[in-house]
Amino acid sequence: MSETVIREVANNVWTFSRPFARFGLIPFGGRSTAIKMRNGGVWLLASTPLEQETKSKLDELGPIQYIIGADAVHHLYLSDYKRTYPNAKLIAPKEAIERHDNKSLVFDGVWGTDPEGTEYGFEDEIKACFFSGFKNKDVAFFHPESKILIEADLLFNLPPTEQYSKSTSSPKLPLFGSFNSSSWLHPRFLWSLGVDKDAMRRDAKTVAGWDFEKIIPCHGDVIEKDGKKAWLEAYKFYLD
Repeated sequence: MSETVIREVANNVWTFSRPFARFGLIPFGGRSTAIKMRNGGVWLLASTPLEQETKSKLDELGPIQYIIGADAVHHLYLSDYKRTYPNAKLIAPKEAIERHDNKSLVFDGVWGTDPEGTEYGFEDEIKACFFSGFKNKDVAFFHPESKILIEADLLFNLPPTEQYSKSTSSPKLPLFGSFNSSSWLHPRFLWSLGVDKDAMRRDAKTVAGWDFEKIIPCHGDVIEKDGKKAWLEAYKFYLD
């Protein structure tokens, strides 16, 4: 039986949540997110395996138009998705491309290489902010229609209860128990990952200016309400 939990978080916004343990030990959870766009196509942040259940739901939603790699380390399955959906535009940060094993993979857009302000075609419905000053070179995405922020490593909401809900393994974090925006450690952790503090201040402020209520992280449970409050708390050292 599949361990992937598929659900519609908001109208036309679907999540694909499953177990993932960092270093094989720490339960982080993994999640892909799909948005059905107004033209019927699908924008996909691809961060989990393309198993049959996932593929069936994606095919039901509509043709995949965009395959997104969210940061330098969420790139493992991009080849699988592009092979299955060859007509989709593949877009990721430069560092993800450099780390990806398949050097023959052709990307249609590259954050960190393309000129600032480059648009890839989805910007009327989904806003993007590339965090050039973040260690993992993450991109934050905002879907105004659902008031949802989507991100990979910019904010955690652990333990990953939903992502482990079909697993026999425990989602409990060793030692810490939880790691989220209200944790004492989280803002300090994010400060340590800022390799360019001025750029981080700029981009954290951009995201803080978006009108979102929910946050869909790659790691941990979806923040169903007060998402803006969670962001402001997690990034307080950059925003104060």
